[in-house]
Amino acid sequence: MENQSKKSTTLKLTDLKSMPIRTFWITSIAFFICFFAWFGIVPFMPDVVKDLGLTPDQKWNSIILAVTGTVFARLLIGKLCDKYGPRLCYTYLLILGAIPVILIGFVQTPTQFLICRLFIGFIGASFVITQFHTSIMFAPNIVGTANATSAGWGNLGGGANRLGMPLIAAAVVSFGVADEIAWRYSMIIAGVIAMIMGVVYYFFTQDTPEGNFKELKEAGKMPKLKKDEESFVSVLKDYRVWILFIVYAASFGMELTVYGTMDDYLQNTFGLTRSTAGNLVLSFALMNIFARTLGGFFGDRFGRLKGLRGRVLFLTVILALEGAMLSVFSLTTSFAMGIIFLIAFSITVQMAEGATFSVVPFINKKAIGSISGIVGAGGNVGAFLAALLLKSKSSLAETNALASNANLGEEAMKAAQAAAASGAVSSGYFIIGGFVVVTALTTLAIKFSTEDEKQVKEELNTVSKPVIDLSPSTI
Repeated sequence: MENQSKKSTTLKLTDLKSMPIRTFWITSIAFFICFFAWFGIVPFMPDVVKDLGLTPDQKWNSIILAVTGTVFARLLIGKLCDKYGPRLCYTYLLILGAIPVILIGFVQTPTQFLICRLFIGFIGASFVITQFHTSIMFAPNIVGTANATSAGWGNLGGGANRLGMPLIAAAVVSFGVADEIAWRYSMIIAGVIAMIMGVVYYFFTQDTPEGNFKELKEAGKMPKLKKDEESFVSVLKDYRVWILFIVYAASFGMELTVYGTMDDYLQNTFGLTRSTAGNLVLSFALMNIFARTLGGFFGDRFGRLKGLRGRVLFLTVILALEGAMLSVFSLTTSFAMGIIFLIAFSITVQMAEGATFSVVPFINKKAIGSISGIVGAGGNVGAFLAALLLKSKSSLAETNALASNANLGEEAMKAAQAAAASGAVSSGYFIIGGFVVVTALTTLAIKFSTEDEKQVKEELNTVSKPVIDLSPSTI
């Protein structure tokens, strides 16, 4: 695994004979399918509420459980990747993770639904395996770009389900299934697709460019870590890992929270219809096609110019810009200006995510999986805490607004509630933006040894400049 000769030094997307490129495509598609299934129930929640009789508390609890399951799964899966390799880990995650996705189509009670959502959240750990697999398939000159692109394209699954799941449901209905239960069949189909992808992953990828972990260990080409637990403890003691944990909470975590609350905010603040607001939020999510890749690309570019310190400096700058854009957006009352700063936030937050994982592979090359798991879990922890902040502020403001306008009629009460919610969330966004800027400054504390800098510089000198193209080529 230490041999760099077989790692891909380019990202030539049509070179499917190359194991790194083939793995890049398969892991990106697997990640897309996992996110598609993870958030697949979201477009059907009105149907689920009606079908199962969910209370508002049960609905919120299902959302929290889905995120909670992912935190623990990401922490665990990284360590398993270091030990057993990404190929087997992804195969088992896809096949076993598909089971609760399929079972949710058969639930009959709210409790059964909540249990399924908890276990469906485990497939969110797919992000960690994708980042681990691309990290060991690509050379230092291109690894940031490869990581960011695979993650960005995989993340599209979380937005594509807004369009894809209703289309699947429509197809199911065309075969005579009742509208109100089409969501059940749609989730079953999504689960079956994930299970099939697990089989594809097993047969068409391998752990490293040189072969699978098991065969490499048996051949003596990969050291067996006798002190595996000590290695993991050393990861936990590395302050840089926890800074990146907070950084990912401030980037991916904030993206999840902002997009999860943006529909209502745009309606309450600018008077948009639900359909228009939803389409705008979806379009921002689709920026993952290119924005996250840009973060990885510039991380690699700064790494080439200024070494590992350059990667950190770029992460600092782009994270600070993300926080500034969100804070300015929160203060904007003009719709046109609001959209401009929201676009700027979308681009910078996704670039910050890509830049984060252009740094991760260089913290400890013997524990990339464990580190990726911890950092990835940070995103979900950040989303959870930010959601609690916005929910608490908004709930209190809306309750007070309704109480103050109880005698003014239903329309006046709705208007007051919308204004209160808008003000509370705006204040929350401003606070979150400030937190992100402060987090950006903490990244400057990330240091690398002279030996690390020297080793990476030597590796870069042996490979070509990073290349991304669509032309057939052999590495």
